[in-house]
Amino acid sequence: MYRGIVLQAIFLTVGVFLALLLCCKSGLIQATENLRLAVISTTMGIFIVYLISFVGRFVSFTVAYIHESGNIGIGISIVIVAVAALNLVLDFEFIERGSESARLLAYMEWYGAFGLLITLVRLYIKILRLLAKMSEK
Repeated sequence: MYRGIVLQAIFLTVGVFLALLLCCKSGLIQATENLRLAVISTTMGIFIVYLISFVGRFVSFTVAYIHESGNIGIGISIVIVAVAALNLVLDFEFIERGSESARLLAYMEWYGAFGLLITLVRLYIKILRLLAKMSEK
């Protein structure tokens, strides 16, 4: 529907991943307890709004601005992309703690990899939606 946004979304997702990995490895961004609390609570809040929006479609109720391509809708999408990107920091921290601790079981490595994969897919979808909204404008 929108020419070229799939490739743009892939490049942006890989770029965000590599930039945050570099920032985490260099120590510029650290997963403190406050960051962890903020990211998890914001992610849950976004989930609840999307859940209300999903259920609302069945009863003809819409959540304002969340799926629109106006300035407010694009701003909301930018915030959602930023929160999805910050979830990568939590995934990197989980994997780092798991690799440093010899007490963790080997199957826990799969949890870290699966969590990272889910976060990357979600980030890609959110970037794709943001680009689609920006193309509509």
